[in-house]
Amino acid sequence: MQEIINFFSQFWLQCIIAAVIAYLISSVNTSIIVTRIVMHKDIRTMGSGNAGFTNVLRSVGKVPAIITFVGDFLKGVISVSGAYLLMMGVTGDKADLYRSYLAFFAGLFCVVGHSFPIYYKFKGGKGVVTTASVMLMTDWRILVLELAIFFICFVLTKTISKCSITNAVCYPLTVLGLKLLDYYHICDVISPLKNPTVPYIVFTTAVGLVTGVLIIIRHKDNIKRILNGTEKKITDKKK
Repeated sequence: MQEIINFFSQFWLQCIIAAVIAYLISSVNTSIIVTRIVMHKDIRTMGSGNAGFTNVLRSVGKVPAIITFVGDFLKGVISVSGAYLLMMGVTGDKADLYRSYLAFFAGLFCVVGHSFPIYYKFKGGKGVVTTASVMLMTDWRILVLELAIFFICFVLTKTISKCSITNAVCYPLTVLGLKLLDYYHICDVISPLKNPTVPYIVFTTAVGLVTGVLIIIRHKDNIKRILNGTEKKITDKKK
């Protein structure tokens, strides 16, 4: 995969800057900050113990949950936008391709930062909302498909964790499917990148796979509760 090697060797500085910025920005955990302000507690000691949107909604309230959602979503927007800005001066036939490479790369570190924040002893959220914003910024079609999957799963289960895990499993498959459609010029009209290469498809699918695995790992406690039948539905009231 010489193209991938060429990308990292040619744009190594942009990769480092994009990764560091994405990680540090995403390490700022909105749920922890909001819960401390509202209830003077650590959200990680409440409810499921997760520093994320669903736990804030169930344990703290709707307004703090909305603030958490917006904060987590903005992480992906800012991180990937920063990556695009770093590549503004790049020109040539592969300029758009390389910009997309860096966008996906920054998006991965954005999710890593949210899940393992340096400011909070590497104990963060599960990265679902942040990943959604990364999807929007890298290829909006991925987000549309993932939201459709999430909606169907939610109607059937009413359980956020099950929907999130399902989305994580589908993420690399969604990326691969859409990029293959682009490769064969089946949906050029709505494609953000008209001429993807095979190495690019491999790279972006790998990023989707790593991100999906990371989200699943962060849901390990939820998986245990799902298996033993104690996982709460979103309609369950907080105690």
